Amino acid sequence: MVRQRGLWFEEFEEGTVYEHAPGRTVTEADNVLFTTLTMNTQSLHLDAAWAGRQPFGQRLVNSMFTLSTLVGASVAQLTQGTIVANLGFEEVRFPHPLHHGDTLYSSSEILGTRPSSSRPGQGIVRIKHVGRNQDGVVVAECTRSVLVWSRDAAPQ
Repeated sequence: MVRQRGLWFEEFEEGTVYEHAPGRTVTEADNVLFTTLTMNTQSLHLDAAWAGRQPFGQRLVNSMFTLSTLVGASVAQLTQGTIVANLGFEEVRFPHPLHHGDTLYSSSEILGTRPSSSRPGQGIVRIKHVGRNQDGVVVAECTRSVLVWSRDAAPQ
C-alpha cells in the first residue's frame, strides 16, 4: 500500500526545488469569500468601482489568500502528515498583484535543515516558497520555518 505523505526530516535536502501541481486559478468568489471570512473589509478587494479608480485599475486578490494558497500548494508534497508545527514566516513579499482569473503556480526550495535542539526526533526545515502567475511573473515569496518529524520518532 502506498500512502500519500510529506517528507520526514531526513528526506529534506538543501537546494532541492519542488514544483507543486496543480496550479490554482483564482476566482472572484474565492477572493470575496476569503476577504469577508477574515473580516478584511479593504475596498481594494471588495469594491470594483472604487478599486477601478486606484493605480491598478481593478480589484486585487487578497494577499493573505495568495500567501495561504502558495503555502497550501506545498502541503501534499512536503508536509502532509509529517509536520509538527509551523514556526514562522520571514521575508514575505508581494512584488506583483494577483487578479481574478489569474492562475497561481507554486514552487518551494529547501534552504536548510537542522535537528531540533529541544525536541528530540524532530527537525527544523527552512523553505522558500515562490508563487508565479500564468505569465511567470513572481506575485509572492516567503521564507517559512517548519518543525517536522523524523521517520523513527513520528507517532503512528
